[in-house]
Amino acid sequence: MLKEAVYHRPKGNFAYAYDAETLHIRLRTKKEDCSAVTILWGDPFSWEKNENDVWEWHRDQSVSMRKEKSTSLFDYWFGEIKTETKRVKYAFQLEQKNETAIYTEKGFFVDLNTRTNNSFFTFPYLNEEDVFSAPSWVKDTVWYQIFPERFGNGDESINPKGTLPWGSTEPKPDNFFGGDLQGIMDHLDHLVELGITGLYLTPIFKAYSNHKYDTIDYMEIDPQFGDKETFKQFVDTCHEKGIKVMLDAVFNHSGFYFPPFQDVLKNGDKSRYKNWFYIEDFPVQTKPKPNYATFAFTEAMPKLNTSNAELREYLLEVGRYWVREFNIDGWRLDVANEVSHDFWREFRKEVRAIKPDVYILGEIWHDAMPWLQGDQFDAVMNYPYTSGAIDFFAKQEITAEEFVNQTVETLVMYPKNVMEAAFNLLGSHDTPRILTICEGNKEKVKQLFTFLLSAPGTPCIYYGDEIGMSGDMDPGCRKCMEWAEEKQDRELLQYITDLIALRREKGVFGNDGELDFVQYSNETNHVMYTKTNGDDTLLFVFNNSSEAISVTKPDSLKGKKLLPVIDTNVSLDEKELKLAGHEVLIVEMV
Repeated sequence: MLKEAVYHRPKGNFAYAYDAETLHIRLRTKKEDCSAVTILWGDPFSWEKNENDVWEWHRDQSVSMRKEKSTSLFDYWFGEIKTETKRVKYAFQLEQKNETAIYTEKGFFVDLNTRTNNSFFTFPYLNEEDVFSAPSWVKDTVWYQIFPERFGNGDESINPKGTLPWGSTEPKPDNFFGGDLQGIMDHLDHLVELGITGLYLTPIFKAYSNHKYDTIDYMEIDPQFGDKETFKQFVDTCHEKGIKVMLDAVFNHSGFYFPPFQDVLKNGDKSRYKNWFYIEDFPVQTKPKPNYATFAFTEAMPKLNTSNAELREYLLEVGRYWVREFNIDGWRLDVANEVSHDFWREFRKEVRAIKPDVYILGEIWHDAMPWLQGDQFDAVMNYPYTSGAIDFFAKQEITAEEFVNQTVETLVMYPKNVMEAAFNLLGSHDTPRILTICEGNKEKVKQLFTFLLSAPGTPCIYYGDEIGMSGDMDPGCRKCMEWAEEKQDRELLQYITDLIALRREKGVFGNDGELDFVQYSNETNHVMYTKTNGDDTLLFVFNNSSEAISVTKPDSLKGKKLLPVIDTNVSLDEKELKLAGHEVLIVEMV
């Protein structure tokens, strides 16, 4: 038994409260090193006197763990403990052939004894207020991200100076096409027909740029998008159509023309706002480099000092105001990993006090477990989950085995209740469009959308990707939405619409199904996984090759009848599955 590979840590993604009575436990071992793992547990205060009149801790329960996921290096084991007292001490009994070991907080023991009992891991108390709890509506939501300046020009009377005809030229960092809130409202039926139930808007507050991440006034709608009356109508209309609304807030930094920063530029050390920012010395200078903290060394985006009480209250009121006055459903928080945990804890309490089911999404591109403990965010932008899929399906830079390993690692990166609310995406205003990454190969795009929409979590589609829009990195990915149907890829649109309908109609397709890889091959470059919930099983097979392939059904799936759940030309032979180049198969197994 390779004990060096065994890993567990109480709290985080290896031990967490799933609900008010249930504790989820994970353990990592070397791949195929253990034949069985059992959780040995009891209440920490369950003590009894033995025959020698000595008090000993009484372990009275056990739970067999199941092998949850595997990579090329590790097996991940999963167990569930239901506890009435909400207190748990536990250890792991690992079995391998003729060897047994007890794994505890203080290492390994050969057998159970008084010293072993005193070394068990401890989950002190399952406090209900510590349970991670995202809004219940989120897990069934399909999001759609809109860059408001580029979706639709519905009111030309508020066009900014120099507005160009819609789609008349390539997007640039400083050009405008007149997209606005009315333009989005004019096209909401497109989202309804697609199956969208959540709308994420990049910033709409008054700002200098076309992207609006350089906020001037957090309490006003940018005039080029409309006014507060229009926004109120916008939210109400979305709600009438069954669509939630999430706004984007930039609390890490302001824009250069934010009045408090302009006051610092003008009055220097005498400005009442000097401590709203991180000023190194006075006078403030922007060239040759700023002498104040900024976002990404950009002088136009001075970093905000959220430890300042006055600024903190201002930003908290921003969070409260748009929820209280306009009934928005969520906040997406820009550059969230550079703002203090302390601020985010207070932010969550303040906005949740007004609307308990507000969704709070942080922009974090890496492992975000410290922000997902139930006291800050409901989710982060889950780039790590789909980056492996993009590298495999779109770029073909990694093997099938590497794709499976990366996906499994991200599936166990967070607790299950966190993964159910994870914000999964293939692209955004910060990345090249997925069709461009796929070098125009629509079949690859179909594979990626199949993977995205069948994943645990809550998927998001970047505007225009559903109709085959292309575009390189910013500003190329911010083109005007194409509304002429003859220029849209209607076949791709129908395929994605069908996938969203499947997710809505079959719970096992989405969050209700457990994803398990059952086969992969580096030689044929194919992968196969199932989504299972009780007796319901869907099989997904992806041929990530330009050549036609025949794959053998895994033994565990033989004897099952295959029923297509989406139009396919794939041969459903009892023993083999034949797929054309870059084809994806989705079947129900009965």
